[in-house]
Amino acid sequence: MAFLEIDHVSKTFPAPDGRGHVTVFRDVAFGLAEGEFLTMVGHSGCGKSTLLNIIAGLEQPSAGGVVLEGREIVGPGIDRMVVFQNFALMPWLSVFENVRVAVRAARPTWSTAQIAAWVQRYVDMVGLTGAEKKRPAALSGGMRQRVGLARAFSTEPKVPLLDEPFAQIDALTRGVIQDELVRMWTASRNTVFMVTHDVDEAILLSDRIALMTAGPDVRLAEIIEVKIPRPRTRAELIDDPEYLRLRTHILHFLMEVGRRSPVQDELAATTGRTATLKR
Repeated sequence: MAFLEIDHVSKTFPAPDGRGHVTVFRDVAFGLAEGEFLTMVGHSGCGKSTLLNIIAGLEQPSAGGVVLEGREIVGPGIDRMVVFQNFALMPWLSVFENVRVAVRAARPTWSTAQIAAWVQRYVDMVGLTGAEKKRPAALSGGMRQRVGLARAFSTEPKVPLLDEPFAQIDALTRGVIQDELVRMWTASRNTVFMVTHDVDEAILLSDRIALMTAGPDVRLAEIIEVKIPRPRTRAELIDDPEYLRLRTHILHFLMEVGRRSPVQDELAATTGRTATLKR
C-alpha cells in the first residue's frame, strides 16, 4: 500500500435546481510514496482543490476514501497541513506568532524556549528574519505566503497540502518562494500534494504530475513521471529536452483532452453549475 492512498474517491453536490446531483469528479484513484512530491494539474472546475480538501479532512468524499499510513482519514489532523492560496493568516498575530500557534499545537510538551527556537528556524528558512514582529497587513503577498509555508512545514506534517500557493504572487517573487519551498522539502522529505494551473511550476517541483480531465464528471486521465534530475533550476530547465517534451505533452492535454467543449460550458452557465463546482 502507498504511504498516501486516494482510493476510488468521488464527489457530488446537489444540483442547483434540486433535481439530482452534479458530479465534480468520479473514481479518482492513485497513491503517493513516502517523500514524494505530486502535483495535480487541470482546468478550473475539475475538482483539484476539492480533492485536496478531502485529503485534508475538511470535506468528506461521496464515495471512496483516503488512507494515510494504513488509517482512513475522517477529519482534519496536524499530520496534514494546508497552505492556502489566500494566505489564511491570523491578522491580529505577528509573523512569529502565526508560526508559533502551529508549533504549539504540534509540540504540546515542548518548553517555551524550544518552541521559540524552532519557530525562528523556519522564519529564517523562508527569508523573514527581521520581520518577526510584523503583522500580515504590513507584509507583501509574497511575504504572507512565506509565513504560510513556514507555518505548514514547521509542524513537520506527514503530508503538506499546497492549494495553488503561488497563484496570487507575482512571477519574480514566485520563483524565489518556489526555491525556498524546494529547500524545505529537500530538508524534510515530506510527502507533498499540490494543485496548480502552472505547468512550469509543476514540472519544476514535482516527481509526478496528475492530469485531470475537464468538468463536469471529471476523471483522472493519467499520471506522468518527471524524470529530470534534481536539483532543478528554472534557468537549466528552459533548454532541457525532457522539460520541453513534458511541457508540450501537458499543454496539448490541457488544450485538447482536458478542455471542456462549448456545449459543456453552455450547460454549466445555464444551470448555474459553474458556481457550484469547485476547483
